[in-house]
Amino acid sequence: MPIVAQSTETTDWVSRFADEVIAESERRAPGKPGVVVASGLSPSGPIHLGNLREVMTPHLVADEVRRRGHEVRHLISWDDYDRYRKVPAGVPGVDESWAEHIGKPLTSVPAPKGSPHPNWAEHFKAAMVDSLAEMGVEFDGISQTAQYTSGVYREQILHAMKHRRDIDAILDQYRTKKAPAKKSQKPLDEAELEAAEGSGAAAEDDGSSGSAGYFPYKPYCGNCEKDLTTVTAYDDDSTELTYACTACGFSETVRLSEFNRGKLVWKVDWPMRWAYEGVVFEPSGVDHSSPGSSFQVGGQIVGIFGGEQPIGPMYAFVGISGMAKMSSSKGGVPTPADALKIMEPQLLRWLYARRRPNQSFKIAFDHEIQRLYDEWDRLDAKVADGSALPADAAAHARAVGTAAGELPRTPRPLPYRTLASVADITAGHEDQALRILGELDPANPIASLDEARPRYDKAEAWINTHVPADQRTIVRQEPDAELLKSLDEPSRQSLRLLLDGLADHWSLDGLTHHVYGVPKVQAGFPADATPKELPPEIKTAQRTFFALLYHLLVGRDTGPRLPTLLLAVGQDRVRTLLGE
Repeated sequence: MPIVAQSTETTDWVSRFADEVIAESERRAPGKPGVVVASGLSPSGPIHLGNLREVMTPHLVADEVRRRGHEVRHLISWDDYDRYRKVPAGVPGVDESWAEHIGKPLTSVPAPKGSPHPNWAEHFKAAMVDSLAEMGVEFDGISQTAQYTSGVYREQILHAMKHRRDIDAILDQYRTKKAPAKKSQKPLDEAELEAAEGSGAAAEDDGSSGSAGYFPYKPYCGNCEKDLTTVTAYDDDSTELTYACTACGFSETVRLSEFNRGKLVWKVDWPMRWAYEGVVFEPSGVDHSSPGSSFQVGGQIVGIFGGEQPIGPMYAFVGISGMAKMSSSKGGVPTPADALKIMEPQLLRWLYARRRPNQSFKIAFDHEIQRLYDEWDRLDAKVADGSALPADAAAHARAVGTAAGELPRTPRPLPYRTLASVADITAGHEDQALRILGELDPANPIASLDEARPRYDKAEAWINTHVPADQRTIVRQEPDAELLKSLDEPSRQSLRLLLDGLADHWSLDGLTHHVYGVPKVQAGFPADATPKELPPEIKTAQRTFFALLYHLLVGRDTGPRLPTLLLAVGQDRVRTLLGE
């Protein structure tokens, strides 16, 4: 089975795959320009961040091929002619009444209530299209509803029916086989198997259920529109096909050479499209190597259509920090649109670019997003000064832009955790946010919040949507008189030292140095003494001092970074709350 080898080296995986794709394309069609890579997405519900890997893997490879001067098409097949299998949980505007549409094509199912889109498939497709545009992903979209209902695949369907016994013989090799048990792997639920299979339905009937023999084609009923149909007769010469619907009892005889209301079963449909589109590269989910999986079976069936199986890596699951593996059958699964509300497209692209497809990784919606942004900013600085490792620099280049140019970026990319703290403290007051951000670097203050956008907006959205109310920062309105009165002399002295140097250190860097320096000075050490020059008890003194400041300023043991908090509160209010 032609799977691209996945090295454990730290070299850039995208470049290696691009090399193989270009070579394979030339082998298949010597001298013919153009490379075709493909993704498949089923808009059966919210298209989540795990599905995004199905797109980002070929996108990054296609973009590298394009950067090298080759023509390349990245096809996204929208599997919108798939059957509606179940009502996904947690979708706004959808209730149990949608169950009556199970078995219909996704494009025949009503969109959720209040949606501006004409049907279920278009509703979920639209959100993904918008996200891909924001991420700079260039693709050619193909609606399988349009392909099938316009008769584009008519010759392929007739060919499959003519060779149904050959297809049946291939499928029969796997029908009684089970994948060997893997003790190290947890069982996959149905939804995870669906994601692992890539586009289409993993558990779809392969056409073997009819008593009249095997047929790789499934009509949608002419009465109820559902695919709960069974082909009862077919004549190769006339192409007359008779089917009966088990849902409503309807039956009819049609001429398949003229009939466009049905589709090939998934395990035949996918390899048919590989041959029809000339796909050279397409990734597949982690379950593709099990006996009877769509990718493995397709590798044999594609020859019936005169094509070859694409090369492509297996891709692993994508998780969310603090959540189980994603599945679109479970409610509340984050989508690319959800991620792009709280992070810039460069960061999201980087998360997919820096990990080989067979490596699982997590996308942070909790406080871990601040650490990810710190890591990204450090990489940005290393790239700027030329100290980044080659593979890291390559991942960075793929994150910030494509062959078409750089993505729009924040003019002044201030630290995400600082922006989040400012958005938290100011609670939507832009004038206050601008005042604080302008004081971060007095020598080069920002003049407008637009300089910090869109990163500021993403950080503000994260604070408002992913930080629990009991963790939000509320600055005291009045001093804590009781606490101030109860302080011992060393605590009072630490506050005096802080207040005495406040004006001279009023910047982010200055306050950072000053706040950490107070316990050092109080213990008889220079404010700039390094940790190696200090006894361990200084760290304990710093923690005690910081906790005191948090209690006096926000009434809690912890909060945003103190330098940012002090800037946010403002000098006058800090002095009041600290008892001056």
